[in-house]
Amino acid sequence: MNKTFLPKPLKGIITPMVTPLLDNNTLDIVGLERLINHVISGGVHGLFILGTTGESTSLPYALRDELVRRTCAMVDRKIPVLVGITDTAPSESLRLAEIAANEGADAVVAAPPYYFSMGQPELIEYYEYLADSINLPLYLYNMPSHTKIVIEPNTVHSLSKHRNIIGLKDSSANNVYLNSVINMMKDRPDFSLLVGPEELMAETVLLGGHGGVNGGANMFPSLYVQLYEAAFTGDLEKVKLLHSKVMTISSKLYKVGNFGSSYLKGLKAALSVLGICSDFIASPLSSFKIEEKEKIKKAIDDIQQIL
Repeated sequence: MNKTFLPKPLKGIITPMVTPLLDNNTLDIVGLERLINHVISGGVHGLFILGTTGESTSLPYALRDELVRRTCAMVDRKIPVLVGITDTAPSESLRLAEIAANEGADAVVAAPPYYFSMGQPELIEYYEYLADSINLPLYLYNMPSHTKIVIEPNTVHSLSKHRNIIGLKDSSANNVYLNSVINMMKDRPDFSLLVGPEELMAETVLLGGHGGVNGGANMFPSLYVQLYEAAFTGDLEKVKLLHSKVMTISSKLYKVGNFGSSYLKGLKAALSVLGICSDFIASPLSSFKIEEKEKIKKAIDDIQQIL
């Protein structure tokens, strides 16, 4: 296994980085460097590329490979880099994991394959196959809204026994599920439990989770780091204050328009307004039009007043 500098468990705010694009086949390289420098300067504890927020399944394989190479070079081991390798073809997941290892990434992240529905025994077999075949630590990624499959708590616990499976990112937005996992994993304090929805991050940390993989940390990384630290130290008054700001971001930026992709459209539009990177979104999705962009611009003005 390649040498990494991942703490066990990995704690804090891991930014699920958007993929800055100029068009469907071209990275916004200037925007990528600006975004990476922005989140690192905000104090985040890691970077996760090629996840849902990174539009991984919409990107050509050549572009995914380029993003891994450029990101690892730009980060230059300042913080851990996690690479999403989710795919319907295990061979493609393994190919990208090899690139990630060769380029200096610290871990990979995989959601279940999202076409055929899999039973829990099949899921265990699949993840053990991945973990046995790659040269980097592996995080499980529970994303049932996109994959149709829940990685059940018992399955998480079973897979945690594999030496190369070291954590879970849960994006189910299901508190009952996540609290069940946290309770079940008390015998594995080194197994990282991270939550995707930022609206649940502080609560998750207060209840024993290890941090968040929160999209808003692309825009305002220091706010999410401060909220994590307040939750980690049990400063409830500060948690209430900072959590309110995170909820304002969520309500003003992620719910513009009647789109299933409003979160991603809002996030990328906001990054464009902030002058960080292009707001181009890979097909089959598309960026906000002028009317929605104006709403995002107004929302950013309002949010900056309270930060």
